[in-house]
Amino acid sequence: MKIRYLFFIVLFFEFFLIFSCSKKEKTLKPAYKQLTESVYASGSILPKNEYKIYAMADGLLIQSLVQEGDTVKANQALFRIESDIADARFNASKEVYQVSKQNLSQGSPVLRELEIALQNARIKYEQDSINYHRYKNLYEQNATSQIEYDRYATTFKISKNDFLSRKANFEKVKNQLYVDLQNAESQYKINAKDGSNYVVRSTIDGLIFEIYKAQGEAVRRNEALALIGDKKHVYLKLSVDELDIHRIALGQDVLVKVDAYKDKIYKAKVSKIYQVLNKQEQSFRVDADFVEDFPYNFAGLTAEANIIIHQKDKTLTIPKFALVGSDSVLVKKNGEVIKTKIQKGVETLELVEVLNGLSEHDEIIY
Repeated sequence: MKIRYLFFIVLFFEFFLIFSCSKKEKTLKPAYKQLTESVYASGSILPKNEYKIYAMADGLLIQSLVQEGDTVKANQALFRIESDIADARFNASKEVYQVSKQNLSQGSPVLRELEIALQNARIKYEQDSINYHRYKNLYEQNATSQIEYDRYATTFKISKNDFLSRKANFEKVKNQLYVDLQNAESQYKINAKDGSNYVVRSTIDGLIFEIYKAQGEAVRRNEALALIGDKKHVYLKLSVDELDIHRIALGQDVLVKVDAYKDKIYKAKVSKIYQVLNKQEQSFRVDADFVEDFPYNFAGLTAEANIIIHQKDKTLTIPKFALVGSDSVLVKKNGEVIKTKIQKGVETLELVEVLNGLSEHDEIIY
């Protein structure tokens, strides 16, 4: 029994020695490589000058004049909203405006009637004035009685007051007609403007990316009807982690990969950094403009991006897995293994730049 046990121990140690001798040390040497440090960001591609078109009135959407993907011009009609009540108000105000305009015109029946009455009062006033002054002279020459003189004086005074009264009334009515015209014109323009709210128009040349309401649906004032944007130019809307935002700067290069077109890498540059943290996502918004026009007219495409922080064409590097701790490596020199501290530079997920402590001839054990 003891002999068998001893035989087993001998076999075990022989196997261990064979295994140990067969296991060789793995080594590598630092190498000069291109090194790029970047920050990852995710986001989407959106049209520039993007905005939502809103209804400016309540009612039924009775006509949709465009479809998704249509190219539109500035001021082009896109939707029509039912406007029976608005049309009635507009027509009524238009009629009042036309009547008010006619009442103040050259051949106005209202003013013409007042003008005739005023002319008659002027003629009578002038005639009574002549008679009054004639009898006044006769009275002063004792050629007529006091009674006759008083009668003509009274008639003259009455006709004078009537003439002045009709003249004042004419000016008053004319001024009132002018005020009425201004009010009618103002109301007409307001109703015309309100009526125009029932025809929804585009404010820019662009592309209809999305329509939110179907024909026949009820819409409310300030409710979004469609999404429109620049059909030729798009931008990249990215989310950058709050831990990395301090490394982002305007003008940095961005390498973009679009999920829908995986075989191509697009280039962009950081154009805007937003200062407010999205607390829900714990990220900051960063916008980037494509260096060349993005060739696809689709909004909302998902994209992944690497924002280039540092890029060196040729620098001494080692794999990250060769590190011992955070800043040391095991170097084999003259048959000895020495733990050597290095000065690190740029780091990526796989490589570490070596600024000091190693040369390309050193042999590193890992």
